[in-house]
Amino acid sequence: MKIAFYTLGCKVNQYETQALEQLFSARGHDLVPFEESADAYIINTCTVTAVSDKKSRQVIRRTRKAAPDAIIAVCGCYPQTHPQDMEGLSIDLVSGTGERQGFVELLERTWQERQPITALDNAFDRRVFEVLPAGGLEGRTRAMLKVEDGCVNFCSYCIIPYARGPIRSLPLAEAAQQAASLAGEGYRELVLTGIEISSWGHEWKDGHSLIDLIEVVCRSAPDCRIRLGSLEPRTITEEFCLRASVLPNLCPHFHLSMQSGCDETLKRMNRKYDTARYLKSVTLLRRYFDRPAITTDMIVGFPGETEEEFTQTLAFIQKCAFAAMHIFPYSKRPGTPAAKMPGQVPKALKEERAHRSAQVAQAMEQTYLAQFLGQTLEVLFEQQREGSWRGYTTRYTEVAVESPENLHNQLKHVQITGADKGYLRGIL
Repeated sequence: MKIAFYTLGCKVNQYETQALEQLFSARGHDLVPFEESADAYIINTCTVTAVSDKKSRQVIRRTRKAAPDAIIAVCGCYPQTHPQDMEGLSIDLVSGTGERQGFVELLERTWQERQPITALDNAFDRRVFEVLPAGGLEGRTRAMLKVEDGCVNFCSYCIIPYARGPIRSLPLAEAAQQAASLAGEGYRELVLTGIEISSWGHEWKDGHSLIDLIEVVCRSAPDCRIRLGSLEPRTITEEFCLRASVLPNLCPHFHLSMQSGCDETLKRMNRKYDTARYLKSVTLLRRYFDRPAITTDMIVGFPGETEEEFTQTLAFIQKCAFAAMHIFPYSKRPGTPAAKMPGQVPKALKEERAHRSAQVAQAMEQTYLAQFLGQTLEVLFEQQREGSWRGYTTRYTEVAVESPENLHNQLKHVQITGADKGYLRGIL
C-alpha cells in the first residue's frame, strides 16, 4: 500500500507516528506525503482541547472528500476519549492510543477485506509499556525517545489521563539499547519524551526515578546531547541536581510545567505544588547549572481567575525570570471538571491577559538572550530558513548564521553577535 500520515498534537504523537512509519515500511509498504495520492491515509489525532477535536474532524472530512476510495484510518487521543464522534465521518479504521503494533495489522486487514473496523480498549486497563522503534525515517539531527506513557495527575482542565491511562515506563535496559542505537544511526541529540516523564518508573515502586533513567541514557549515548521533555516541579530536588549536573551531555534546558503563578488558581487546577515549591525548583537549577534555560507553560483566564490572581501570576513569572514561555488562554475541554466550574472568564479578557503575559515573557526572553552576546556557543545546525542556517544551543536557544556550506547536522562553534526577537545571530 501507499500510506500517508497526518499528525496533530504533541511530541508523543509525533514520536508514535514516526514509529508507525517504520513499522509499515518494515512490512513493505510505501510512505508518501499526505498531499499525494495514497491507498490509505492515517490521521493521528489530538484531543487536548475542543479546538483540537475540531481540527481533527476537519482533516478527516477534507481527506475523505479528496480521496473517496481510499482507506481512512484514525488513531490517537480523540477517538480514545470520544468514540461516538467518529460516527458519520466515513472512517474505515478507528483505533485509539494503544496497541500500535496491532494497528498495523488492522490497517492491512481493512485494506484486504474492505470492512470498517473499530478497535478501542479501556486505557485504564493498560499496565505494560509498548516498546516501539525510536527515531524517524528522515532527518538525522534530533530524535525523540519515548520513555513513558500515561498520567495520573488528573489536573482539572486536562482529559489526557482518560486518553492515555496509568503510568507505564520504558525499562532501563531497553532505554539504554535504544539510545545507543539512535546514536549509532547518526542522531546528534536525543529528546526524552512521554506524557508525563517525571513519573517514569513510578509503577515499579522499586526506588527508581527519572534521574536513574537520565544517567543510563547519557552513558549509553555519550556523544549525543540528551534533552529532557516537560518536567513536574517535584522532579527537581537536591539529589536530582547533584546527579544531573555532572552529566556532561545533559542539556541545561529544563521545561518546568507551571500553568499559574497564583496558589489559589493552582488549587483549582488540581496541580500538585504551590508557588513556593515551584520557586525552590527554579532556585536549585540555577544553583547547580550555569545559566540554565528554564522554560514553562502558562494558562491565563482559568475559571475563577480574578485580576488580583492574574497580577500575582505576572509578578511570579518575573521572579522566576524564564528564558521562554508558552502562554495559552484557557480553552474549555468538555468532560473535565474545569469546564463546569463557575467564573468562566470571557474570551476577550482571556486574550487581553495572554497579550499582557506575552509582553512580560518577551522582555524576559530578550534579557536571557542578551547575556550571550560576544560569547562563543556550540550550535547543532538543522535547516536553512530565511537565508540563513538555523540551529540550537544546548540551552535550546536558536542561533542563525550565514554560511555557503551545508551545515545540516553539524556541531559548530559560533560567536554571538546579536540578539533578535526569539533568537541569536552569530558567525562561525
